[in-house]
Amino acid sequence: MKKSIILVTIIGILILGVLAFSINSREDDNTLIVGMSGGYRPYTFLNDHAELKGFDVDVWEEIGARTNYRIEFETSDFSGLFGKLESGQINTIANQITITEEREEKYDFSKPYVYYGAQLVSKEGNTDIKDLESLQGKKVGVSLGSNYEKMIMDSQYADQIDVITYENFQGSLQDVSNGRLDAVLNDRLAALTAVNESGLNLQLAGEPLEVLSNAFPFVKNDTNKELIRTVNIAITEMYEDGTMEKLSLKWFPVNITEIAGE
Repeated sequence: MKKSIILVTIIGILILGVLAFSINSREDDNTLIVGMSGGYRPYTFLNDHAELKGFDVDVWEEIGARTNYRIEFETSDFSGLFGKLESGQINTIANQITITEEREEKYDFSKPYVYYGAQLVSKEGNTDIKDLESLQGKKVGVSLGSNYEKMIMDSQYADQIDVITYENFQGSLQDVSNGRLDAVLNDRLAALTAVNESGLNLQLAGEPLEVLSNAFPFVKNDTNKELIRTVNIAITEMYEDGTMEKLSLKWFPVNITEIAGE
């Protein structure tokens, strides 16, 4: 009986030791997990060697170097990224997340790091598509759960537009090229990259519909407030020493990290 009690006690001590070690390991962990789709060229995509590349990847690798955080990237369908954020599977999202009033009610954001416009893309030669009004009676592709979907649904023409949601930006572009969609609404630079590099029959349709500010969202809590301050310091330094502009011009023909005209 005494041996059994001693054995149980020893096992209990070992279990407590393992738990304590596990907790301390998590507390000492200096890793930030950044979620992204991995299918949004040139912001985040897999190259021919299945390596994750892109503007957002470069930005976070630079933030990690300046803050001494080890950065890990986790890819997921865009519509699943916010669920991963809210469940604690990732620390933030780097997938050109636009700051909106609705999102600000749920998340705290870093300072913006990208300023650009929402852009319609149509099949090459299509002269009908140029703005939201011209989308009436048309099939329009958007990324599921994106700000672009909300932009259409909040417009006065929402009831007259057939909105088709996609998990993959490239898939929506292919459907425009082959005539299954009339247009896609997405980020202007991603659209410009697709027009120039995809080999599909595409064109930019009209002028940018709206200027957008994109940033990194975090779950609202005291720990993340300190983390956001740290990230913002790194972003500010990257602006001041020209790193943001350098990274932008690496991937785009213009500097997307400053407001046009400033």
